[in-house]
Amino acid sequence: MDRMLAAAGVVLACSAAMFPWYVFFNPDKFGIHVEPMDRTRDLPQVDARNVFSVSPMALVSREDREQKIPDNLDPLTTATASDIGRKDPDGEPVKIEQPFPGGGFRLLHVSNGRAMIEDASGMFMVKIGSVLPDNSRVATLEQRNGKWVIITSTGAIYENQ
Repeated sequence: MDRMLAAAGVVLACSAAMFPWYVFFNPDKFGIHVEPMDRTRDLPQVDARNVFSVSPMALVSREDREQKIPDNLDPLTTATASDIGRKDPDGEPVKIEQPFPGGGFRLLHVSNGRAMIEDASGMFMVKIGSVLPDNSRVATLEQRNGKWVIITSTGAIYENQ
């Protein structure tokens, strides 16, 4: 009984090892069969019908009368946004002077038109036009004296370390 079980295991292992090769050498039996397009059903030749199924919201009124406001319209404003913090005591709008998080970063690597930079919060992939941690944008990626540099929209130059 043990010999039959061992023989069955060997046969199963051999067939499992050979089956991928059988599929590989017989793609006509296992491949994807694409139906030819020449066997399509002929549709009857009738004139196309006009379709007039337009949403009522898409219809434009051609009348020159004024829109009537409904009588049951509630004029009460239900939500407001205050100006606290948007204007200084003189009534002038306050300029928002919030720096971008982290001003400094360093260039790690440049490849395929993209650069990998690192700042205190982690590593990032940037390309031309991407916003940098110092709130500028990548203007160009150039190679100078064998080293890659990022030139920003503010004119700052960051060299590869």
